[in-house]
Amino acid sequence: MPPVTIRDVAKRLKLSITTVSRALDGYDDVAAKTRQRVVRAARTMGYVPSRAARQLRRQRADVIGYILPASGPHFTDPFFSEFIAGLGDAATSHNFDLLVSTAAPDSAAEKQIYARWVQSRLVDGIVVSRMRLRDWRARYLVKNKFPFVAHGHTLLTLKFPYIEIDSRAGFELLVQHLVARGHRRIGYIGAPANLTLQADRFAGYQNGLSAAGIAFDATLCAEGDLTRAGGYQAALQLLDLPTPPTALIGANDLTAAGAMRAARERGLTVGRDIAIAGYDGTDDSEHTQPPLTTLKQPVYDIAQRLVEMLVARIAGDALAAAQTVLQPVLIVRESTGGPSG
Repeated sequence: MPPVTIRDVAKRLKLSITTVSRALDGYDDVAAKTRQRVVRAARTMGYVPSRAARQLRRQRADVIGYILPASGPHFTDPFFSEFIAGLGDAATSHNFDLLVSTAAPDSAAEKQIYARWVQSRLVDGIVVSRMRLRDWRARYLVKNKFPFVAHGHTLLTLKFPYIEIDSRAGFELLVQHLVARGHRRIGYIGAPANLTLQADRFAGYQNGLSAAGIAFDATLCAEGDLTRAGGYQAALQLLDLPTPPTALIGANDLTAAGAMRAARERGLTVGRDIAIAGYDGTDDSEHTQPPLTTLKQPVYDIAQRLVEMLVARIAGDALAAAQTVLQPVLIVRESTGGPSG
């Protein structure tokens, strides 16, 4: 049996093909009752619109793009898993597909992908994450007037929609929590210096120390790369100091997980001999040994909201709030001597 066409639907309803087409595409120049009739008839008849024809009519790809800024096997990072899941589910709910690629940050490959997507209009808009202090991606997309939204901000004087977590205030809260537990030598394992999240989280760490009357000690700080391996190596460096820290804060949960492994190798019991905390609050943080104290950001929900903002931008609609700053939530668990269970 041949597939039902838009012509068949139009004939059944005694309407023009143009009216049926515009009704199915949701144009508001078709009366609401007529649109409902068309949608109901199309569903009853089993009509499936041609994606290619629909894209041609609307001059859109109906695709949202996301380029994972990964130098290594970062798909194992639970942050990216939750973020991509949120992007994909939200895209589907708005009848968009999600196209995901991956490239090392600031590499030639990353720049080539952005240029190809923008110049070919392979996607209608892009979600950007892991923002850099002077992010060429934001500058490039603004210059080309290409729709995009971001998870985080940059230091560039550009206007673009973003959602971010106030990680500076969050890290102040983490330091406050550790000080209340009696810690004075609090170490910090950070991220690459070109990332906005590093600048914000390190500033929050320093502000927290200052508020507690603790002098900043650069020897208690080490750079990681937001991976377990990086956290592990940095923690070993700090734990081998003549007077090691009694508490460690990782720039993210993976960093903290690596630090926990290093502490165990040094014969320390996490949560008793040393306190360790992280940031992100992904589901995996609850299942470390012991469960990890962390600052939770709603990764999945943020990704969904970013897609909603991007869809609005693609449609040319105004955004109620172009920049949104959310507060992280401190979740205290056994890794800092918190409650068990």
